[in-house]
Amino acid sequence: ITQLENNYGFYIGLGLAVFSSFLIGSSVILKKKGLLRLVEKGGTRAGDGGHGYLKDWLWWAGLLTMGGGEAANFAAYAFAPATIVTPLGALSVLISAILSSYLLGERLNLLGKLGCTLSLVGSTVMVIHAPEDEEVTTLDEMSSKLKEPGFLAYAAILLAVCLLLIFYLAPRYGQSNILIYLTICSVIGAFSVSSVKGLGIAIKGFFVGQPVLQHPLTWILVITLVASITTQINYLNKSLDIFNTSLVFPIYYVLFTTIVITTSIILFKEWVTMTVVDIIGTVCGFLTIILGVFLLHAFKDMDVSLGNLPQVLQSGQQAPVTRDDKNILIEVDNSSITPEDKPKVFMTYT
Repeated sequence: ITQLENNYGFYIGLGLAVFSSFLIGSSVILKKKGLLRLVEKGGTRAGDGGHGYLKDWLWWAGLLTMGGGEAANFAAYAFAPATIVTPLGALSVLISAILSSYLLGERLNLLGKLGCTLSLVGSTVMVIHAPEDEEVTTLDEMSSKLKEPGFLAYAAILLAVCLLLIFYLAPRYGQSNILIYLTICSVIGAFSVSSVKGLGIAIKGFFVGQPVLQHPLTWILVITLVASITTQINYLNKSLDIFNTSLVFPIYYVLFTTIVITTSIILFKEWVTMTVVDIIGTVCGFLTIILGVFLLHAFKDMDVSLGNLPQVLQSGQQAPVTRDDKNILIEVDNSSITPEDKPKVFMTYT
């Protein structure tokens, strides 16, 4: 098993991350189909307090599929760097958008298709230039990483920012500023992903006979993971309840992924062995994914296709015509008067 992990660990993690995205993206469609069937049968909608979807096997299939996707994503962190696993989460949105256009009849416009293509290109570039994990195979090594001064200072700053947001800024500005709740979710994400990474190491150690259950770090990571995920779900739901989903997801993806990548760099030093070309490639790939996610969400309600693209481009106001008659000082704009009858004020030069 150890030799298999050493030779193919990265590819196993990459495959699990892609498989996770496929399952999570598909689960959204299954649950949506279940909710739509409930409406067709005349049941009370979930948004109105109805729970009839609990009797629909399709909704349960979606829930179980999402659970499988999250489990696969959890396992991916045990094999591949967080710098590659976290950004690939955007693929779940891409898969959900594509499947919804075929299975739910939701139209994917030209900009959405362009966004999907950019997300695929960005993900491919990131995979090609992905950093290698520094060797962290035991909880003792993980513990020493967590005790390094650089990470302790970074974690203290994140915790201080999080407490400031939760107890001071959120009660005052959370209802009006979309960044407050989403920043809380993203900052907490640094702790949840680090905990997942550590627990992945613990689980691998358990199967090779290491005494991980007796190690105090295991239970610290479990408590941290439960607390951080609970906080993330709470504030993400608040954000989704108040603000437009088209804005929430792209902003959350950018903030969350940026903080997770930064945390991974500081904690696991995943970029230490990378060349300048790989660093630039990884950054460019991430920015390309961000652009793709933005196009997929921000313009999803626009009716834009190759067929009507010329009409969309010409639908704007015509540019004002520049007149060459320098004698016209003022022209009164009155649409009820024909151009020939419009009064003009002339200035005569002597």
